[in-house]
Amino acid sequence: MGKRKIHITEVVLRDAHQSLLATRMRTKDMLPIAEKLDDAGFWSVEMWGGATFDTCVRFLNEDPWERVRLLKRMMPKTPFQMLLRGQNLVGYRHYADDVVVRFIELAVEAGINIFRVFDALNDLRNLKTSMETVKRLGKHVEGTISYTVSPLHSTRMFVDLAVELEKMGSDSICVKDMAGLLFPDAAYELISELKSRIKVPIHLHSHCTSGLANFTFMRAIEAGCDILDCAISSLSQGTSHPPTESVVAMLKGTELDTGVDLDLCIEIVTYFAEVRKKYKKFESGFNGVDVNILKSQIPGGMISNLESQLKMQKAGHRLQEVLEEVPKVRHDMGYPPLVTPTSQIVGGQAVLNVLLGQRYKIISMEVQELIRGNYGALPGPVDPVLAEKVLRKEPQITCRPADLIQPEWKKAKAESHGRDDEDAMVHALFPQISAKYYGNKGKQPSEFEE
Repeated sequence: MGKRKIHITEVVLRDAHQSLLATRMRTKDMLPIAEKLDDAGFWSVEMWGGATFDTCVRFLNEDPWERVRLLKRMMPKTPFQMLLRGQNLVGYRHYADDVVVRFIELAVEAGINIFRVFDALNDLRNLKTSMETVKRLGKHVEGTISYTVSPLHSTRMFVDLAVELEKMGSDSICVKDMAGLLFPDAAYELISELKSRIKVPIHLHSHCTSGLANFTFMRAIEAGCDILDCAISSLSQGTSHPPTESVVAMLKGTELDTGVDLDLCIEIVTYFAEVRKKYKKFESGFNGVDVNILKSQIPGGMISNLESQLKMQKAGHRLQEVLEEVPKVRHDMGYPPLVTPTSQIVGGQAVLNVLLGQRYKIISMEVQELIRGNYGALPGPVDPVLAEKVLRKEPQITCRPADLIQPEWKKAKAESHGRDDEDAMVHALFPQISAKYYGNKGKQPSEFEE
């Protein structure tokens, strides 16, 4: 394999608790261990983006921007990484280009160094503005392939995507296996092909939901993968990720030694084992291995969402029916990869279909927008009956969806009544909850009242 080092991105401050604890970990539980995380020797620490921004604003009464600054003071050495949904940023719809640009500028000012940029449909037009902005600001852009399995997706398609992402300026390429669908041999084939076609480092992200990820990591390493996403073991496995210290220990003393301090990792494990106890009520009942996920393809963070949706409707016992309906809805919509926001769109429609006892009796507004093309190009054709119901002879849009959105930033600023750009950005992304957020910022969240 030649002389190379496997780098580790630690995800305990973002995806691990998003997958296991409904994204509820508070900044005050991150700060006491921040210096040890900084000293451990990780390539990066993923600590922002995904659902963390929304959860800070909606549930935790925390300033998401301040989280970055507070942690950066404690962790000056380690690059901070965030997950950015391309034109969706950290929200659930496409935003105007001026909002995308200003968001990234503010994120860089706060302390983000590496932007993992993805699009749920792998529509590269939806990554253009965010990638160009990250490059202009001199930060690391990680172009991302949303990995999925369907009759329409193939190794060749993913490799061609990666080649284009490299041309667009990616400093590294991430294979984002959000549902744990990547089989070991498929990983070997894909990463071998990527290494033969592109020059930038390959970064693998996978979840343990199906029980495959640990084995997949081994084959990925053999194929030449450069960077792996891992979670400290006290917040690993289940719908989370392979355990950091296991990977570090496995490679220690070999020519691929990660250079990560195993003793420090063990101290970090002990710390998060205690922290996890505080969030017990947010833990999903799903915390083991489920090979059925290979059928439903539901990503790590979504199962607990579906569970809570159904419980609110007093239909928690119908989860299995919904899981069986999800792949049928996905087929009807042209096989979109299931990752935010498409996972929520497909999952929400599956819930409606099951609870109403009739498929597509009600079609959610988001499903209608997806079918119209307002999220980008779907991988395949929509079921003709469903398309007829939604489009009613109107054609799907074929342009880059954001080209149809008027500038939004000035309006958001005006509606924020003199607040600073960070607070104005909260309003631009989540106008329905911004006023409540402004009023509650800094207060004890009701979910945590003793």
